[in-house]
Amino acid sequence: MTGSDRPEPHDEPDRPGPDQSGRPDPTDGTAPRIPLPRSSVEDTGQSLPAPPPAPAPLVLEHRVLKSLLGAWALAACSAEEATAVEEHLGGCGPCAEEALRLRDAVGLLHPEESLDLDPGLRTRVLESCLGRRPARIPVPEWAVPYDAETARLDALLQDIGDAEWHAPVRLRWFDEDGPVSRKTTVAGVISHLLAVDGMVGLALGLDDPLGPDVRVPQDPAHRTEAFWRASHFPPTRAVRAPWREQTHELIRTVSFTAGGTSRASGSGSGSGSGGGSGRLPVPYGTVAVPGGAGERRTIELPLRDSMVDRAFECWIHAGDIAEAVDYPYEPPSPRHLHRMIDLAARLLPGTLAERRRSGLATPPRHLVAAGAPGRSLRLEIEGLGGGEWLIPLDSPAATGSREHEVAHVALDGVEFCRLAAGHVSPEEAAAGQDGDREAIRDVLFAAASLSRM
Repeated sequence: MTGSDRPEPHDEPDRPGPDQSGRPDPTDGTAPRIPLPRSSVEDTGQSLPAPPPAPAPLVLEHRVLKSLLGAWALAACSAEEATAVEEHLGGCGPCAEEALRLRDAVGLLHPEESLDLDPGLRTRVLESCLGRRPARIPVPEWAVPYDAETARLDALLQDIGDAEWHAPVRLRWFDEDGPVSRKTTVAGVISHLLAVDGMVGLALGLDDPLGPDVRVPQDPAHRTEAFWRASHFPPTRAVRAPWREQTHELIRTVSFTAGGTSRASGSGSGSGSGGGSGRLPVPYGTVAVPGGAGERRTIELPLRDSMVDRAFECWIHAGDIAEAVDYPYEPPSPRHLHRMIDLAARLLPGTLAERRRSGLATPPRHLVAAGAPGRSLRLEIEGLGGGEWLIPLDSPAATGSREHEVAHVALDGVEFCRLAAGHVSPEEAAAGQDGDREAIRDVLFAAASLSRM
C-alpha cells in the first residue's frame, strides 16, 4: 500500500483491542455486557439463573373488556386486567370514549370539600389550648360573644369576592313608631361597624377610627355618616383590615381592663375605675330631656353590656351581609344568644320609660317606689337562648313581680332579637299574647325601639 493509499490517523479512530481476559471492549460496536463478579464466573464456573419469564398478557374478548371498564375506572381491576383494558382502549374508539365518561363520573362521586372553616373550630382550638395552659390574661366572659361574632363575620368576609363588597345592603331599624332604612353596600356595613365599635374604643383610650380631627356627636348615626362622608370613594374591601385590627385591639384591651388595668385616660386602674368588673361607662349619645328647655341626657352602657351590644350588632349586620351575597349564616351559640336576649330584656324598662316621656306609650297605672314590686309583663323566650324575664311596666326602678303579672308574651329567641334589631315589626313579632293589650303593645314597641342605625 502506497503512502497515498494509507488512511490518515483521523480517518479511522484507534480502537483498543480486547483486554487480556479476551472480553470485547464495550466501545467496539457490540452490545454491552455487564461483567459478573469473578466469584460467580471464574471461581465457580456457573452463571446467575435467568430471570423468570414475564407472564403472558391476558387475552380477553371484547365484551369482557367492555364489562371491565367500570371496574377499571374505579381502579378495582387486577394489574393484569388493567393492562389488558388499557391495551384495548388504544385500539377501540367506542370503549375509549366510554372509559373517559366513566372516569369523569368517578370524579363526581367524591364530594367536594368545603373551603369554609367550621365556625366552632376557633373556639375548640382555644379551649384545647387553654385547657393545657390557662391564658395569663383571659378574655372576660362578657366579651367572649363579641370575640366569637367578629370572628364569624371575618370568616364570611374572607370568602366573598371583590365584586360582592359592592353588593347593595339595606340597614334597617325602628324609629319611634315606624321602620326606617338606609341603603349602603357590604363595605359600607363594615365601615358602620368600624365607626360604632370605635365608641367603645374611645372609652378604653384607643385611637378613633374616624381620625383625631373629626368632631361629630358621639352617637352611632352621626359617626357612621361622618365616616362615609370622609371617604372620597365608596368603601371597598380595604375597610376589612382596619375593622379586624380594631376588633382584636378591643378584645386585648378589655382583657387587660378586666384584669384591673385600664388604658382609658383618667380611669386609673384596679377597682377604682370600675374596669375590673366591666363597669366602665361607654357613652352612646344623648337624648332630649322632656321639659328641659333643650337639655340633653347622655345615654351610657357599662362596658360589659356594651360588648354584648356590639356582639349583637355584629351578628345582625353579618346576617344582612349574608343575605345580600346569598351566604348561609347561623345564629350565635345558645349561650351567647342568651346574653344578648338578657341585655335587651334589661333595657326594656328604661326604653319604655323614655317612650312614655315622649308620649309614645300609655302613662303608668300605679306609681311604685324604687325596688318595690309593680305591674309586670312576663316575657317568655322559647328556643335558643331562652328563658323568662319579668318586665316592670310602671317604673324602670320597680321590681318585676309574678304576683303582679298582668300580661304574658311568648317569642322565639331569634325572632325576639330580630324585633330588637328593627328587622321585624311589633305587630308581626309575638307568637303568643295574653293579658293587658296596652301593656303588650307598649313592651313590643319598646323592644323595637332598642334598634338604631
